[in-house]
Amino acid sequence: MAKAKKTAKKKPAAIKKTPARKAAAKKRPAAKAKKPKTKRKTALNQLSYPVSEELASIIGVSKATRPQIIQKLWIYIKANGCQDTKKRRMIVPDRKLALVLGNKPIDMLKMAGLLNKHIKKAS
Repeated sequence: MAKAKKTAKKKPAAIKKTPARKAAAKKRPAAKAKKPKTKRKTALNQLSYPVSEELASIIGVSKATRPQIIQKLWIYIKANGCQDTKKRRMIVPDRKLALVLGNKPIDMLKMAGLLNKHIKKAS
């Protein structure tokens, strides 16, 4: 049996720099200057909101940012076993948490909406 010959791959032809191409390259606009990046908002520089007494008794502070409120609320939920064991998305409120979220089990994504009643607008 005859062996197949290997074909050598051809290199692409180099683009010749003709006077017309050089002139076109000079006419192209230079790269735009990049805008300085703005600082991203973090919990450290966001607004602190006063919270209701019921919510303050759960999270332990009377004024906090929204991310801090959610974080401390989750710490309370996990420490007191308020998360449903089978459906982890569901929160089953205990007596203290029922004052804020209501008595019925709720989905974890709807929790932030229910907190709006307990977070006062900063004035």
